[in-house]
Amino acid sequence: MDKTFLYQQIIESVRQEILQKVLQSGDRLPSVREMAARWNCTIGTVQRAYEELARQGLVVSRPGQGTSVIETIPTEEVLPLRRVALVHRAEAFLLETLTAGYTQPEIEQAIRLALDRWRTLDQELTRWPEGSLRFVGSHDLAVAFITAHFAEIAPDYVPQLTFGGSLAGLMALAQGQAEVAGCHLWDEENDTYNAPFVRRLLPGRRVALLTLAHRHLGLIFSPARPVAGLEDLTQSGLRFVNRQPGTGTRVWLDARLRRMGLASEDIPGYQTEMQTHSEVACAIAEDSADVGLGVQAAALAYGLDFLPLTMERYDLVIPAEVWNHAPIQALARWLSTDKAKKSIADLGGYNVEETGRVEWLNS
Repeated sequence: MDKTFLYQQIIESVRQEILQKVLQSGDRLPSVREMAARWNCTIGTVQRAYEELARQGLVVSRPGQGTSVIETIPTEEVLPLRRVALVHRAEAFLLETLTAGYTQPEIEQAIRLALDRWRTLDQELTRWPEGSLRFVGSHDLAVAFITAHFAEIAPDYVPQLTFGGSLAGLMALAQGQAEVAGCHLWDEENDTYNAPFVRRLLPGRRVALLTLAHRHLGLIFSPARPVAGLEDLTQSGLRFVNRQPGTGTRVWLDARLRRMGLASEDIPGYQTEMQTHSEVACAIAEDSADVGLGVQAAALAYGLDFLPLTMERYDLVIPAEVWNHAPIQALARWLSTDKAKKSIADLGGYNVEETGRVEWLNS
């Protein structure tokens, strides 16, 4: 790491020694001069590190007595050292990327996209800790944004996300493995979204459809390989990247292909499947594919071209028995605010006129 961040390395080194009990309560740290010699740095660098450690409540400095580990190291409930260490690392990353010329919105967006990709590595549904809110369903960048900012919406609750597709979300609700499902399933027969599928998979239950937004779905492609419509997917040499079965995107695509008389086997890459819109866009940006079907927000995030094909409705599906739970009510209230609508609209490709609208189904 650049010496600009040397004081942070000193902080982390001392913190780890406290965590590993190399330094015990009351132990005296090396003097500023000794530490400067050990790290081959200036006295000012060490002083800055010690001041930050004192601010974090890990050490105390007394005139004539040097710097020591505090007498009573708080319990994890009072002072979560692991969380402090994580924040420290995040701050170091933020400082490094800002120094490299990236803006804060670019960094935040990159972190959300990276988290999207990591969440798809483990799709096993688990029993979440008390105080969490379980979400299973279709991938959406606005959902990822809400998760990242959920502490502002319901401070005492932690959302747990599994991006597994719209059908997986409804099945998780049916099996009691989630409180909220994300769904954008188009019913070809009725030309409507979500309600027909909810009635089929959750029969006899009262369910709320809380609209997140309407979003543009279309073709994401590299500027080097422009396409004019779905009919272009059969072009020789054009590499398509698909979504997995059970997703609303795949349901819509297969229905459209049938209407157009296009056979999936005639589309090169049709069997290549990704679990999120971000992964589709990433594959195109990294030149492992030329075109894919996804939401406009993902195309914008990766600087790719986009051809809109439809506007789809994305709902949060919530059973009546959990509707009055505190985090659900907090989320519903937040979605009805101008702040929420602006935050979602700013991601790009979203229509927020009906964001926060509630429709009840008695299936």
